[in-house]
Amino acid sequence: MEHKQLKPFPSDFLWGSASAAYQVEGAYDQDGKGPSVWDIYTKIPGTTFKNTNGDVAVDHYNRYKEDVALMAEQGLKAYRFSIAWSRIYPEGRGEVNEAGLKFYDRLIDELIKHNIEPLITIYHWDVPQALMDAYGAWESREIIEDFNTYCETLFKHYGDRVKYWVTLNEQNIFIGLGYRSGLHPPGVKDLKRMYQANHIANIANAKAIETFRKIVKDGKIGPSFAYSPAYPLDSKPENIIAAENAEEINAHWWMDVYAWGHYPKTMWNYLESEGLTPEIEPGDFELLKRAKPDFMGLNYYQTSTFEANPLDGVGEAEMNTTGKKGTSKASGHPGLFKYVKNPYAETTDWDWTIDPEGLRVALRRINNRYQLPVLITENGLGAFDTLEEGDVVNDDYRIDYLESHVAAIQNAISDGVDVLGYCTWSFTDLLSWLNGYQKRYGFVYVNRDESGPKDLRRVKKKSFYWYQEVIKANGLINREK
Repeated sequence: MEHKQLKPFPSDFLWGSASAAYQVEGAYDQDGKGPSVWDIYTKIPGTTFKNTNGDVAVDHYNRYKEDVALMAEQGLKAYRFSIAWSRIYPEGRGEVNEAGLKFYDRLIDELIKHNIEPLITIYHWDVPQALMDAYGAWESREIIEDFNTYCETLFKHYGDRVKYWVTLNEQNIFIGLGYRSGLHPPGVKDLKRMYQANHIANIANAKAIETFRKIVKDGKIGPSFAYSPAYPLDSKPENIIAAENAEEINAHWWMDVYAWGHYPKTMWNYLESEGLTPEIEPGDFELLKRAKPDFMGLNYYQTSTFEANPLDGVGEAEMNTTGKKGTSKASGHPGLFKYVKNPYAETTDWDWTIDPEGLRVALRRINNRYQLPVLITENGLGAFDTLEEGDVVNDDYRIDYLESHVAAIQNAISDGVDVLGYCTWSFTDLLSWLNGYQKRYGFVYVNRDESGPKDLRRVKKKSFYWYQEVIKANGLINREK
């Protein structure tokens, strides 16, 4: 729909930015921290771009005051960061590491001192290696209690100061890449194990939400989901069905459980016929139904377009982790759908579709289907940035990207969607899991690359000042291109 006049952003809108512990902190063995699966996995040759890892990352652990001062200068209203589980419980359970708790105390207090709302992500993919060794991490129901104990520790320690919490970040990604494509820890390809681990993660998420309700009485909590709305390639009926299949198994399979406590019927029926449904224990669905979140966290980067894929069609294929545009291979799910290029949209160097209107679609679909407010927990552009003479980074392409997405948010708000805030990915440059340090997302350039940390100095990009003005104006402003 087109609006005669757009609604303004709410006066308490959370203009923020985000990061994840493994991608920014470094200090992988400092102050008693135990190893996470990523500390181990990235040391296996060939798992990441040029064998990069987060041992140093961008050294946020030792430079957090400098980074928070830059956030304050920009005017951020919120900062979303994750806590490293193995920094709190080096073995994943057992004895608490007080030094780890104190680091996040310092970070939270520094944010509050600068009037920046801290948003905690409890789990951003870095399960302690000790739990992987002990029982396979998310493949065992043992993790439900260990995760709940970890959550309870955080709620009791930080709940007096932190009111916005994200339970699991992109469950669909860490489960899918871990067990379907084998690109993330534990690096296996086994759909039966994948759907079982996913169900266990759902139960852990629900139990954590119930625990939160008992401890943090005035807070809000929800998962963060990586949602790529499904489009059919055209109006050909079989391609419409393919897009419906994709929307159900790639999106509803997770968000229906978060919001309603049950799996979508069509996809359950399909997985049952394939012998892939997870084992359900008594009380599982009752717990899932009780643990409705306060909001749906949305990580939005792109939409996906689909056409029909026969039973003998394409399956998983190579992902572009180098930034060489056009190197992604066609992939799909035989009998359900095939990913195809959207003929109406451009792509990034990593072959991600650029579709700001897709964010509006995502917001409307989530809000309408689940009747939950949406907190945009990630959105950003990974690109090759150039540090020019005089410490200048002219990233107009990032400004264009973010500006078009902010416009889509305002359109969605005008449509009637309840949007709590917008956290860009990311505040500083950081380690991009499989893509190394060349894929930059931040408002702040960090002087390091795949060869090493260099001097790690922080340089404000042109986009830093653009977002500063957006926050100040509580919305988009006119600018000269």
